[in-house]
Amino acid sequence: MEPGAHSQQEAPAVSSKQRAESMASELNAALRNGQREKVLELLESGADVNSKVECGWTPLHSAVQSGDKEMVQLLLAKGACPHARKDNGGTAFMEAAIVGNLEILELLFGCGFNINDCDNNGFTAFMEAAWYGKEEALRFLYSKGADVNLRRTASEEKKKLGKGGRTALMDACWGGHFLVVKTLIQEMGADLSIFDNGDRNALIHALRDCDREKSESDVFKIGRFLLDNGVDVNSKDENGKTALILAVKRKNKGLVKTLLDRDDINIDDAGEDGQTALMVAVEKNNYDIAEMLCKKGARTDIGELIAVANRNRASEMVRLLRKYNARFVPTSPDNWEPKSKRWKHQLQSLHSMYRPMIGKLKVFQYFRQRIQSTSQGNIYLGLYDGTEVAVWIQRSAEGGKEKIFLDQCGSCEHLLKLSQTEQEKGCMYLCFPLWEKNLEEHLQDPEDQKDYKGILKMIFQAVRELHSLGFAHQALHPKNFVLDLGGKIYLADFDNTRKLTEGKTELINKDLENLGKLMLYVLTGGRKPLNEVSTEDLDAGSMDYEEALDLSKSLACHDERGLEGLSKHPYFWNKQRKFNVLKNIWNKIKDLPDKTDVYHILSDGKNVPYPDWTEQIDQEILCIMKKNSYGKKFFYSKKITDLLRLIRNLDEHPNERISEIAGDYAEYFLKLFPKLTIYIYNRLHQHPRYCHFIDIQDPSP
Repeated sequence: MEPGAHSQQEAPAVSSKQRAESMASELNAALRNGQREKVLELLESGADVNSKVECGWTPLHSAVQSGDKEMVQLLLAKGACPHARKDNGGTAFMEAAIVGNLEILELLFGCGFNINDCDNNGFTAFMEAAWYGKEEALRFLYSKGADVNLRRTASEEKKKLGKGGRTALMDACWGGHFLVVKTLIQEMGADLSIFDNGDRNALIHALRDCDREKSESDVFKIGRFLLDNGVDVNSKDENGKTALILAVKRKNKGLVKTLLDRDDINIDDAGEDGQTALMVAVEKNNYDIAEMLCKKGARTDIGELIAVANRNRASEMVRLLRKYNARFVPTSPDNWEPKSKRWKHQLQSLHSMYRPMIGKLKVFQYFRQRIQSTSQGNIYLGLYDGTEVAVWIQRSAEGGKEKIFLDQCGSCEHLLKLSQTEQEKGCMYLCFPLWEKNLEEHLQDPEDQKDYKGILKMIFQAVRELHSLGFAHQALHPKNFVLDLGGKIYLADFDNTRKLTEGKTELINKDLENLGKLMLYVLTGGRKPLNEVSTEDLDAGSMDYEEALDLSKSLACHDERGLEGLSKHPYFWNKQRKFNVLKNIWNKIKDLPDKTDVYHILSDGKNVPYPDWTEQIDQEILCIMKKNSYGKKFFYSKKITDLLRLIRNLDEHPNERISEIAGDYAEYFLKLFPKLTIYIYNRLHQHPRYCHFIDIQDPSP
């Protein structure tokens, strides 16, 4: 071996994977830097046209971002997939909307894109164009059918946190793109009444801070334009701050003045932190805005206005506040405890914060204080003269109509009752006793004790009471039944689905059908969605299985007994009542001068259960019962009527040995012959001569 043959270390071999990754990185860099010759060289050398680099960027994404149409065409010709997605789900088409290049947008649209396709965060190309203020791209996408009012999709978890639900208009407002906002509203019909999942509308988004600088001039123009076009001025941000508070925070004097000139502004509204617009102005040491607010009548007797001004060394502000009678208001420790367990923390927050009162009502229209959203107005937590209430907020006209109906419910035990009302600025505040949860939440809470039969008794009574008022509900969903702290159930109709029933049997029938589905949902513990549950999901081992099955079928087929009769169904009887009814039937049969007819009704036919009951029962019990106290023998045939006779005799002439074998008589017979009660009941209740045998009075124990 020659000297020095191994004096230099050999370079390690480069794997094909490493080479491919290197070429992919070089290709993307060349595309972003506009190095066409380098791009062509790499493609000729075998660079993968569909390779991905960091965050899932493909060469096509990079070419679109650089705005190079020729490179986009070249890549497509070389086999680039136009529908490839980045890690966040974004496509090249969405990237083209961000860039705003119409030629590339048209080129990619021809590749068969769904115009309303979205990325993993719910952004469509149309939303991206609005977000980045690309007006021409927005017009192009609109011309191709983009949904102007599509709301950003979000998971249920994110919705609960107030995330998602934004529209392209909100994005344009947030970015401060006035011309885009104007185009969206005037030319494309963007809906100003839409709120995102945090109850924020376009006006709030216009006033929110953004990670890109937006001028206060654009904020003013957008805000005034939205107000001129009828946007709701009382929307709040994620911290409960109104548009007025946000405008003060931005020190946007023009918009503050515009808002104060409106009649529907609540100048003393406060955010979750309890700060009003005046408090914010004093904290920001903005004398001009503070003076405007004082002149418009902002309260100066709340908060620590003078103390804050003193800390800012703002003597002029102090003089202004004293001129408008500002005074020091001491605070004291608050140990108030609400009765509600479910809403404890929200109620304590509401109790401790400052809120402008509506008569005797304290309420905060804020998504963290919201109990429920309905098609007819939201429901919030409230304190009426210190009492915990649920507050349904409606426009005065609709609220007035609802109050007329709710006043009729005052004497009903299981219809939600109206406790108090207040009115202010065109809105009616309907107050109800506060509930803890709805039926769906109760059934699905593993920590809650469940009494299914008790739940159904209250549900049946609630629907009966509604029918007695001349209304059918038409939406008997578990969310429409609410439970108070004691577990009492009330039926509500916050979506206003009820219909007058006079002369309309089909409405009652629909309620019966829905009640049948709801019954199955309750008995199966809410494990399946309401529209998926069936009788097959019932527990066949339950002592009440046969009665539950029969009641469910009776509701589904609009049984002639109606809800009044079905509310007395054997399903609602306890085990002792079932046993007593069976026992008493024989007492009534034995007193008949001619028993032939009733024997025929009960014992003849193909569907008579337990044709061999004498073999099913414990033979020692049967042997004992064949002898009476006088030493005479009874003969019990296999007929069902003799089973009733034995039940009656057993109860009338108790025996210690039988008690040792059977234990509780009622439980023994109902477990051994579970179909007996419902069979006897159904056979007798259809016959006018014998329906009184089953004694169908109020079945409550």
